[in-house]
Amino acid sequence: MKTLQTYIDKLNKLNFKEMYNNDFLLTWEKSDDELEAVWTIAEALRYMRENNISTKVFESGLGISLFRDNSTRTRFSFASACNLLGLEVQDLDEGKSQVAHGETVRETANMVSFMADIIGIRDDMYIGKGNAYMREVSEAVKQGHEDGILEQRPTIVNLQCDIDHPTQCMSDMLHIINEFGGIENLKGKKLAMTWAYSPSYGKPLSVPQGVIGLMTRMGMEVVLAHPEGYEVMPEVEEVAKKNAAASGGSFKKTNSMAEAFKDADIVYPKSWAPFAAMEKRTNLYGEGDHDGIKALEKELLAQNAQHKDWACTEELMKTTKDGKALYLHCLPADITGVSCDEGEVDATVFDRYRTPLYKEASYKPYVIAAMMLLSKFEDPAAILKKLEEKGTPRILK
Repeated sequence: MKTLQTYIDKLNKLNFKEMYNNDFLLTWEKSDDELEAVWTIAEALRYMRENNISTKVFESGLGISLFRDNSTRTRFSFASACNLLGLEVQDLDEGKSQVAHGETVRETANMVSFMADIIGIRDDMYIGKGNAYMREVSEAVKQGHEDGILEQRPTIVNLQCDIDHPTQCMSDMLHIINEFGGIENLKGKKLAMTWAYSPSYGKPLSVPQGVIGLMTRMGMEVVLAHPEGYEVMPEVEEVAKKNAAASGGSFKKTNSMAEAFKDADIVYPKSWAPFAAMEKRTNLYGEGDHDGIKALEKELLAQNAQHKDWACTEELMKTTKDGKALYLHCLPADITGVSCDEGEVDATVFDRYRTPLYKEASYKPYVIAAMMLLSKFEDPAAILKKLEEKGTPRILK
């Protein structure tokens, strides 16, 4: 039986000092120990909540959320994570701010951060913009703290950008770790990150990129599959290659969904827009070319429609390892006959995996909270111990 001390003992064996007072922007900027510290604390926080131990480490403070794209799971996961640690959440609605009146990024960042400990940002729509914006906000609040404007330096957490979706992929990985009984059991496991047909346009690249950028660190055999023309960022592919070489795993690419699924232990069929098209869209938005954007959308929908056979079917699932591969999705999935006429996955496949899919999503609040805790406290193991000794119940009984 695991106890809280089990997680504390594990933390004490890891080196994660560099996470203190630092942001979480890309998984491949973090060491193996730092990633494991996130998963360990996430599990510890879940254990505490399940055992009615309060995890509030803040008596006051704000978590600022800025979503430049729609969100359900990540938005509520961020709010849940803030609440879990004792922070209140304030959403920054740029439509109600002074950004439209010329307020700079530096000014906005400082004005919302007087009592903020965390800033969570989703900015995933435009290539070359989202992650860069997060770093601009980070530099602004760092300077604000150094200049004595801010009493504390808020941590920036990437809630999805144009390059990576670290909170999603770290949650996916924790789900995989638990399903396979530990990180040590992942070496040699085959994971298929494949494109799948969707009747919608312009899904971000950050999930497939985040997956190949993270899963290749576990000694897994990662296969990236997509039709010709649906390439991801070449620099992220390079990250995946280097990770695989260092971990003893492999990273391969194919234009065959069937090849990717064959004998796979894990499958992740998910639609995304071509990298070249996302670059073009970014430029069109920058130029204010609305007619060009409409034409591009029409072109991409037609391109998608040529690949309706790229779907997670019962037949394909039978070709996986023992016909029982773990099916992953960041949700919402385009389910054939349910949310659309033809989509990413057969309804019967999705229904069979519905419970593990929802469990996969349930790790995200704890992962985000763990990222926060590691950034705000120099000795999180000691903090967990103090919370245990204090023994304040979350719910009075």
